[in-house]
Amino acid sequence: MENASKALIIAGAILLSILIISLGIMIYNQAAGVADAGAVDEVAVSSFNQKFSQYSGTRVRGAQVNSLLDQIKSNNITYQDDETRKINVTVTNAGEWGGTAPTGDLSAVYSKASTGSTYTVECTPDADSGYITAVSITVN
Repeated sequence: MENASKALIIAGAILLSILIISLGIMIYNQAAGVADAGAVDEVAVSSFNQKFSQYSGTRVRGAQVNSLLDQIKSNNITYQDDETRKINVTVTNAGEWGGTAPTGDLSAVYSKASTGSTYTVECTPDADSGYITAVSITVN
């Protein structure tokens, strides 16, 4: 009788240990899932922004500005239904652009940047999402 009661106590302790370990693994997996989702969002924002921020600078050549404008136009067509990922363009010193300066989401016809000029390009991310939503181009 004494051995049977000890066996029941040991079996109960083993079952309780398995239950506690299983609960710990379940909590760990849930916490790891939350951390991974945040990391994925950061990577998505960073890779999205990299396509445009590589053109930022104070002495950007006209050919690079034209590439940036093509990239923005392509992006706005791709995300035409998602306003949070559309990029608006503003040009300072538009009179010196040498034609119709690009504005807004680049849906209107605009002239290409002069390849002989230099420009200052600034990319501004949205405060909430972190995605770049505005690009400012200044003719130097």
